Amino acid sequence: MVAPLAMLGLSVAADLIGGLVDGGAPGTASGLPGKDKLQKTAKDFETVFLEQTLDRLTEAAGEDGPLGNGGTGGSVYRSMLVKEHAGQIVKSGGIGLADSVYRQMLRIQEGASRG
Repeated sequence: MVAPLAMLGLSVAADLIGGLVDGGAPGTASGLPGKDKLQKTAKDFETVFLEQTLDRLTEAAGEDGPLGNGGTGGSVYRSMLVKEHAGQIVKSGGIGLADSVYRQMLRIQEGASRG
């Protein structure tokens, strides 16, 4: 189960980084986005990664109870709960993924500004 999550993470990271490096942000000297935008993108990436991970974990919990698929709208409520949990984890410091992604995006941005 970890391999599909890792592939999803790499795919999302590549899309985010590619969009930032190619598109750039208006108002920056080199056309590249500022550090605030990179930080937000890194946190958004960590949130998406955690949502996917927590979603897989809650699927394994079964279909019984108020958040199960057997009830009316249980899967909708479960996805909302997962999204909220992921957001709260990131707000409370996260798992360190956003920091790593942020540092990597800075390296890529520095390479793009030199090239």
